[in-house]
This record gives sequence, structure tokens and C-alpha cells, in this order.
Amino acid sequence: MDLLLTSAGITNPSIHDALVRLLGKPIDECDALCIPTASHANRGGMGQAWSFVAGQEPRTPMVELGWRSMGVLELTALPSLDEDHWVPEVRKADVLLVNGGDPMYLHHWIRESGLADLLPSLDALWVGLSAGSLVMTPRVGDDFVRWHPATGRDDTTLGVVDFSICPHVDHPMMPGNSMAEAERWAGTIDNAAYAIDDDTAVVVQDGRVEVVSEGTWRHFPR
Repeated sequence: MDLLLTSAGITNPSIHDALVRLLGKPIDECDALCIPTASHANRGGMGQAWSFVAGQEPRTPMVELGWRSMGVLELTALPSLDEDHWVPEVRKADVLLVNGGDPMYLHHWIRESGLADLLPSLDALWVGLSAGSLVMTPRVGDDFVRWHPATGRDDTTLGVVDFSICPHVDHPMMPGNSMAEAERWAGTIDNAAYAIDDDTAVVVQDGRVEVVSEGTWRHFPR
């Protein structure tokens, strides 16, 4: 599974070009599933989930890009369904579009739903937006842990990649997300990390990592 890990979706031509390259065909020839689950743990999450699914998020474009078909993969529903009801649909998808919200809530439901077990065998492209990107990393750092299960507080996530991500760097509506704060955050985790703004994405293709940016980013090696 290749990954396009964004801070805010497909926000500029460079990230759009990377998306098309990873898909290997035009967007309007691709079948997509969108995953709004991470939104539900946010305040106002019901409205955020609807805006994402409806393609009404022009600041973080994902669903509204002109896909051939679009379906909703709501992870909280999957444990109540037989696998033959939903697994074939996931296997047919060209791309999974994974919304932002709470990364730990998303991590919980990726595992609870059974999607985590399916990921290694999928050919679909994973396109993450904020939490949808963070969940693929080994750790998010304590700064990004808000929701946690009754079993306890933990910042570990799926570990599909071996680096962490701090999104939304220098965002005007997030005064605590300066590059200096990102550097402090990176010092609290024991693996490599990237701090990226909303015009930057991290591409992982065939195990190779590439940064695509029309903005600001920084790599914190280990």
C-alpha cells in the first residue's frame, strides 16, 4: 500500500500531481472510499463528518476532486457486519480517503473494525488528512493524545511508516503550531519525524519516502 500523507488534503498542484502519479491513472477513472471516522471524536464532529463526506471542505479538498465513484467506509459500523459485506468493497477501491479529527480514536476503530488486518494485502492508495496521516505513524506524541480508550492513555499508532508527523505547522488559526513547537514535540519521541504545513505532503511509495511541498516543512532525523 502506497501512502500520501497530507496535513490538509490536496491543497496545491504539486500534491495533486503526486496523487495522480500514485494512482497511476486519472482521478475520474478511480473508485474511492472515504473514511470520516476520526471526525466523530471532535467537538462538532457530526457536522465535520458530514462536510467531509459531502465534499464540502474546500480548505481541505479530498472527496470533491472528481472521483469516478465514492462510497463511505464508516469504521464504527464494521464490527456489526459480516466481513463479506464490506471487505470486497474495500478490496475493489483504488483509494481510501481518510479524514482528520482525533488520531487515537481513528487508530482504535481501524483496529476494532478489522481494517488494520486487511491493510497489508490492499492495493489501494491511502490518502490521509491530518489524523488520517498521523495514524499511519508509530507514535503521535503526547501532544496529540486527546481521546483514549478505557484501557489507558497511549500515543502509539499503526506504525506502517517509521516516522511521525506534526501537521498544520504555522497555521494562522493554530497559534501553538509553530515550527519551534514542532521541534519541541519532535524531541519527545524516539523516532524520526516530519513537521509539515498545509501545503506539504509526505509520499511513501514502494518504501521510499519523498516530501512534496509548496510550503514549509522540516525533517527531524534520529
